[in-house]
Amino acid sequence: MLKAKLKNISIVLYKPKYAGNVGAVARAAKNMGIKNIIIVGTKDFDKEEMQQRSTHLAADILDKIKYVENLQGALGCFNYILGTTARLGKTRGPFISPRAAAQNITDLSQKNKVALLFGPEDTGLANDQLRLCHSVVNIPTSREFTSVNLSHAVLILCYEIFVASFPVTSAMEVTSKLARSDELEGMYDQIKTLLADIGFLNPENPDHWMMHLRRFFSRAGTLSREVKIVRGICRQLQWYAHHKKT
Repeated sequence: MLKAKLKNISIVLYKPKYAGNVGAVARAAKNMGIKNIIIVGTKDFDKEEMQQRSTHLAADILDKIKYVENLQGALGCFNYILGTTARLGKTRGPFISPRAAAQNITDLSQKNKVALLFGPEDTGLANDQLRLCHSVVNIPTSREFTSVNLSHAVLILCYEIFVASFPVTSAMEVTSKLARSDELEGMYDQIKTLLADIGFLNPENPDHWMMHLRRFFSRAGTLSREVKIVRGICRQLQWYAHHKKT
């Protein structure tokens, strides 16, 4: 599975208004392994406030911020630009989800420079800025409150890119085909008969203990081949119990 080339991904903040938000963005970027931030249109930020919000661990990200006067100049070197917006409209889309965007970026970042473009905190990106983008992402939110804090939006998008790069592990593999219900019921009947024969089950209420066994096998996610193994064990135990009696 491809891993995103994070060195080819940059966060571009268009006219951010608050030093604290820039610091929080730097922290979010560092959390997800992205080290490039470009700020467009302003550079007069209180450095101390930025540092307080970023924490000292993200100081290297703040020190490397690149300041550019205009948006086209900032975006000129990028091969793929992803815009972000909370405001929907026919002329502003088409929109994709953060997860779909992350999957695209994982692939594109292998050989292309990618910009994640975020607008001002109060207005977001206008249509003129969105026109420079190859695609636009909208973060799903409650209809009661659709505005997302700048650093939160950065973190969500960067998180999706980070997760999309995870290699497939055994915990993420597709589950093998489970046993059919009729296979399980045959197994349960055989277990019940065996446990009754050896005197383990209470003959007046045999289903009480069987329910615990059913839950156990259900939690295990029993496979068809595993049912055959259990039934084979039951047959051997039944044969042994029968010959023991005789």
